[in-house]
Amino acid sequence: MQTQSRTGPASAGPIFDVAAWITAAATGLVLVALVSLVCLEALLRGGFNYSLGFAEELTGYGVVFMTFFGAALALRGHAMFQVHFLLDTWSEGTRRWLIRVFVLIALVICVILAWKTKDLTLSSFSRGKFAPTVLRTPLWIPQIMLPAGFSVLAFFLVEQLLLTFRKSEET
Repeated sequence: MQTQSRTGPASAGPIFDVAAWITAAATGLVLVALVSLVCLEALLRGGFNYSLGFAEELTGYGVVFMTFFGAALALRGHAMFQVHFLLDTWSEGTRRWLIRVFVLIALVICVILAWKTKDLTLSSFSRGKFAPTVLRTPLWIPQIMLPAGFSVLAFFLVEQLLLTFRKSEET
Protein backbone atom coordinates (compact mmCIF):
# COMPACT_ATOMS: atom_id res chain seq x y z
CA MET A 1 0.00 0.00 0.00
CA GLN A 2 1.10 3.61 -0.37
CA THR A 3 3.15 4.84 2.52
CA GLN A 4 4.25 8.25 3.63
CA SER A 5 7.94 8.91 3.85
CA ARG A 6 9.44 11.03 6.58
CA THR A 7 9.71 13.95 4.18
CA GLY A 8 6.07 13.91 3.14
CA PRO A 9 3.56 12.03 1.03
CA ALA A 10 4.52 9.84 -1.89
CA SER A 11 4.93 11.87 -5.06
CA ALA A 12 4.33 11.07 -8.71
CA GLY A 13 6.69 13.82 -9.80
CA PRO A 14 7.82 17.41 -9.31
CA ILE A 15 4.73 18.92 -10.97
CA PHE A 16 2.59 17.36 -8.24
CA ASP A 17 4.99 18.59 -5.54
CA VAL A 18 4.84 22.16 -6.88
CA ALA A 19 1.04 22.00 -7.13
CA ALA A 20 0.84 20.68 -3.57
CA TRP A 21 3.14 23.47 -2.34
CA ILE A 22 1.01 26.13 -4.09
CA THR A 23 -2.19 24.55 -2.75
CA ALA A 24 -0.80 24.39 0.78
CA ALA A 25 0.46 27.99 0.62
CA ALA A 26 -2.88 29.28 -0.67
CA THR A 27 -4.80 27.29 1.94
CA GLY A 28 -2.49 28.55 4.68
CA LEU A 29 -2.94 32.16 3.58
CA VAL A 30 -6.71 31.77 3.54
CA LEU A 31 -6.60 30.18 7.01
CA VAL A 32 -4.53 33.07 8.39
CA ALA A 33 -6.92 35.57 6.80
CA LEU A 34 -9.95 33.76 8.23
CA VAL A 35 -8.55 33.57 11.73
CA SER A 36 -7.54 37.23 11.58
CA LEU A 37 -10.95 38.29 10.30
CA VAL A 38 -12.85 36.25 12.90
CA CYS A 39 -10.63 37.56 15.72
CA LEU A 40 -11.04 41.14 14.53
CA GLU A 41 -14.80 40.70 14.27
CA ALA A 42 -14.95 39.20 17.80
CA LEU A 43 -12.80 42.01 19.19
CA LEU A 44 -14.90 44.72 17.54
CA ARG A 45 -18.20 43.14 18.60
CA GLY A 46 -17.13 42.36 22.15
CA GLY A 47 -15.10 45.49 22.81
CA PHE A 48 -16.80 48.18 20.79
CA ASN A 49 -20.24 46.77 19.94
CA TYR A 50 -19.41 47.19 16.24
CA SER A 51 -19.56 44.67 13.41
CA LEU A 52 -17.68 44.76 10.12
CA GLY A 53 -20.81 43.48 8.41
CA PHE A 54 -18.96 41.56 5.73
CA ALA A 55 -16.97 39.17 7.92
CA GLU A 56 -19.55 36.39 7.76
CA GLU A 57 -19.70 36.52 3.97
CA LEU A 58 -15.93 36.41 3.52
CA THR A 59 -15.45 33.66 6.09
CA GLY A 60 -18.07 31.58 4.31
CA TYR A 61 -16.14 31.91 1.05
CA GLY A 62 -12.91 31.07 2.84
CA VAL A 63 -14.36 27.96 4.46
CA VAL A 64 -15.47 26.65 1.06
CA PHE A 65 -11.99 27.32 -0.34
CA MET A 66 -10.31 25.57 2.58
CA THR A 67 -12.67 22.61 2.40
CA PHE A 68 -11.85 21.84 -1.24
CA PHE A 69 -8.15 22.63 -1.16
CA GLY A 70 -7.69 21.01 2.26
CA ALA A 71 -9.43 17.87 1.03
CA ALA A 72 -7.06 17.75 -1.94
CA LEU A 73 -4.06 17.99 0.40
CA ALA A 74 -5.56 15.36 2.71
CA LEU A 75 -6.04 13.06 -0.27
CA ARG A 76 -2.41 13.54 -1.29
CA GLY A 77 -1.21 12.97 2.27
CA HIS A 78 -3.29 9.78 2.64
CA ALA A 79 -5.21 11.34 5.52
CA MET A 80 -8.66 10.40 4.19
CA PHE A 81 -10.70 7.72 5.92
CA GLN A 82 -10.11 4.19 4.69
CA VAL A 83 -11.74 0.92 5.62
CA HIS A 84 -8.54 -0.77 6.83
CA PHE A 85 -10.18 -3.85 8.29
CA LEU A 86 -11.25 -4.75 4.74
CA LEU A 87 -8.25 -3.42 2.82
CA ASP A 88 -5.73 -5.15 5.06
CA THR A 89 -7.26 -8.58 4.43
CA TRP A 90 -6.62 -8.44 0.67
CA SER A 91 -3.38 -8.87 -1.22
CA GLU A 92 -1.28 -5.91 -2.36
CA GLY A 93 -2.39 -6.41 -5.96
CA THR A 94 -6.07 -6.46 -5.03
CA ARG A 95 -5.68 -3.34 -2.90
CA ARG A 96 -3.94 -1.58 -5.79
CA TRP A 97 -6.82 -2.42 -8.13
CA LEU A 98 -9.40 -1.30 -5.59
CA ILE A 99 -7.58 2.02 -5.22
CA ARG A 100 -7.48 2.37 -9.01
CA VAL A 101 -11.23 1.73 -9.28
CA PHE A 102 -11.96 4.19 -6.47
CA VAL A 103 -9.71 6.84 -8.06
CA LEU A 104 -11.30 6.39 -11.49
CA ILE A 105 -14.82 6.68 -10.08
CA ALA A 106 -13.85 9.71 -7.98
CA LEU A 107 -12.09 11.25 -10.98
CA VAL A 108 -15.18 10.92 -13.17
CA ILE A 109 -17.32 12.47 -10.43
CA CYS A 110 -14.85 15.36 -9.94
CA VAL A 111 -14.66 16.06 -13.68
CA ILE A 112 -18.47 16.08 -14.01
CA LEU A 113 -18.87 18.34 -10.96
CA ALA A 114 -16.09 20.66 -12.15
CA TRP A 115 -17.76 20.91 -15.55
CA LYS A 116 -21.22 21.58 -14.13
CA THR A 117 -20.03 24.12 -11.56
CA LYS A 118 -18.02 25.84 -14.30
CA ASP A 119 -21.29 26.20 -16.22
CA LEU A 120 -22.94 27.69 -13.13
CA THR A 121 -20.05 30.14 -12.70
CA LEU A 122 -20.16 31.21 -16.36
CA SER A 123 -23.94 31.62 -16.16
CA SER A 124 -23.61 33.94 -13.15
CA PHE A 125 -20.83 35.85 -14.89
CA SER A 126 -22.78 36.32 -18.14
CA ARG A 127 -25.94 37.40 -16.34
CA GLY A 128 -24.09 39.79 -14.03
CA LYS A 129 -25.56 38.28 -10.84
CA PHE A 130 -24.54 39.66 -7.45
CA ALA A 131 -24.88 38.24 -3.94
CA PRO A 132 -27.64 39.93 -1.91
CA THR A 133 -25.12 40.86 0.80
CA VAL A 134 -23.31 43.90 2.15
CA LEU A 135 -20.42 43.49 -0.29
CA ARG A 136 -22.67 42.72 -3.28
CA THR A 137 -20.03 40.29 -4.48
CA PRO A 138 -20.42 39.19 -8.10
CA LEU A 139 -21.55 35.57 -7.70
CA TRP A 140 -19.00 34.20 -10.13
CA ILE A 141 -16.19 35.10 -7.71
CA PRO A 142 -17.17 32.71 -4.89
CA GLN A 143 -18.62 30.23 -7.39
CA ILE A 144 -15.30 29.88 -9.18
CA MET A 145 -13.99 28.11 -6.07
CA LEU A 146 -16.18 25.11 -6.88
CA PRO A 147 -14.74 24.16 -10.31
CA ALA A 148 -11.26 25.12 -9.07
CA GLY A 149 -11.65 22.89 -6.01
CA PHE A 150 -12.97 19.93 -8.00
CA SER A 151 -10.12 20.42 -10.49
CA VAL A 152 -7.48 20.38 -7.75
CA LEU A 153 -9.05 17.26 -6.28
CA ALA A 154 -9.03 15.64 -9.73
CA PHE A 155 -5.38 16.62 -10.23
CA PHE A 156 -4.32 14.87 -7.03
CA LEU A 157 -6.54 11.89 -7.87
CA VAL A 158 -4.52 11.53 -11.07
CA GLU A 159 -1.39 11.51 -8.94
CA GLN A 160 -2.84 8.74 -6.76
CA LEU A 161 -3.66 6.73 -9.87
CA LEU A 162 -0.12 7.17 -11.22
CA LEU A 163 1.32 6.07 -7.88
CA THR A 164 -0.61 2.80 -8.00
CA PHE A 165 1.05 1.96 -11.31
CA ARG A 166 4.46 3.02 -10.07
CA LYS A 167 4.04 0.77 -7.07
CA SER A 168 3.18 -2.20 -9.27
CA GLU A 169 6.28 -1.63 -11.42
CA GLU A 170 8.57 -1.45 -8.35
CA THR A 171 7.40 -4.74 -6.85
